[in-house]
Amino acid sequence: MREPRPRSSLPRAIGSGPTYDRAVASYDRLTALDASFLHLERLETPMHVGAVSVFEGAPFRDESGSFRLADVRELVASRLHLIPRFRKKIMGVPFGQGRPIWVDDERFDVGYHVRLTALPAPGSRDQLLTLTSRIQAQLLDRTRPLWELWFVDGLEGGDVALIQKTHHALVDGVSGVDVATVLLDFTPEPTRPDAPPWTPERAPDSLQLLKDTLIERVTEPAEFVRTARRALRGPRRAIAQTRQLATSLQSLVNREVVAPRTSLNRTVGRHRRFDTVRVSLDDVKVARHAFGGTVNDVVLTGVAGGLRRLFIAREEPVEGLVLRVLVPVSVRDDSQRMQLGNRVSAMVVPLDIGEPDPVARLARISAVTANLKERDQAVGAAFLLDLGRYAVPTLLSLAARATHHQPFVNLVVTNVPGPQVPLYCMGARMVEAYPVVPLSHNLTIGVAVLSYLGQLHFGLNADADDAPDVGVLAAGIEQSFAELRKLADQPA
Repeated sequence: MREPRPRSSLPRAIGSGPTYDRAVASYDRLTALDASFLHLERLETPMHVGAVSVFEGAPFRDESGSFRLADVRELVASRLHLIPRFRKKIMGVPFGQGRPIWVDDERFDVGYHVRLTALPAPGSRDQLLTLTSRIQAQLLDRTRPLWELWFVDGLEGGDVALIQKTHHALVDGVSGVDVATVLLDFTPEPTRPDAPPWTPERAPDSLQLLKDTLIERVTEPAEFVRTARRALRGPRRAIAQTRQLATSLQSLVNREVVAPRTSLNRTVGRHRRFDTVRVSLDDVKVARHAFGGTVNDVVLTGVAGGLRRLFIAREEPVEGLVLRVLVPVSVRDDSQRMQLGNRVSAMVVPLDIGEPDPVARLARISAVTANLKERDQAVGAAFLLDLGRYAVPTLLSLAARATHHQPFVNLVVTNVPGPQVPLYCMGARMVEAYPVVPLSHNLTIGVAVLSYLGQLHFGLNADADDAPDVGVLAAGIEQSFAELRKLADQPA
């Protein structure tokens, strides 16, 4: 991973994007993928990503021991010009005739987004996880910018926690890490950049927005056709690209492969249960060097071992059971770092839960992921997602909702690389950070992994009614990695 840039040279503004103008209709419009997360959202399925982090508490308190909330809000406010979209809200197109746009929130109040709560001291880890579950289960207010920071005081040992939530329409996992590195510091000394004055721009007139959107709908497909024609000017290149795309799409959409229906795939409710696991990154690398594969292959192997133990505890048959797991893949290149919005694709990876031998399980996962990469399955998924740019908004909405009832995957496992150097907030060192991935209609458990400071932090988000035993999965994942490390340490 690249060395973090010094805080003295702060990054350019994130998500600044094009803005609307009366003479030239140019809007900061949501992409089709970003808008799909709005269509997916219901009371039972909030579509925000998040995290819960733990910091050393002393720097957050003044001489009297009170939490320095005003100073924290001032610090966050001083950096919002670097992420302009964090002061923007969503404006819909009249009659749903186009994807929404981002507009400045004329009533923006940093105090609404940066909040303080507390546990009865000394607050335990279980109490923090319960609080995290409750906060993450609540929808974000769409009439305001789609993010919240909840600082939590009163933890045992004097620590302070931070529960954050940001709508998936605003960020994906990788850009979410980039945003965190803007809001946090790489040194104990916090930096307060000279923030320029901010005056919100007026939102466009609704009728003008409707007119411009309809014009865009007419012109964008024409541009799509022109692009296709340019590609066909090089026939050999076009044929090669078509074959590559066909191969990747075939590996992604296979009518003969439908995920087995298990207890993981019931209808989710409104309540959540959150649990965590922490695994040494060194243990994962030792297993990788001993048995082959990638770090992500080892991560999937550990998750598969945990799921096997969960199914056995639930007295569900595991013999011959192969789960299908959606693994998001970032297609964001270096030129797109520090930009908001979603640049993700996906692979569907089979996990052999019926295989009791973790080494054999890892070998099978490694072989499958290598084959999927060779067939460019993620390229096919990205192409399908990009086609959404040209879909009629109503069809886009219906398609997004249909994915809630998909029969192709059993759960989501996402692995996001984070910084391997300490991060600070208000001079307080971040000790742990566990990500949160949203659930969809028929996926009762989601697994998110963030690497930080030599540790893999697993956040397990689960439906409270259908997966009250998510702690069994957490213990199973921990045991699975310990088993892999033990086998790797044995003489050949």
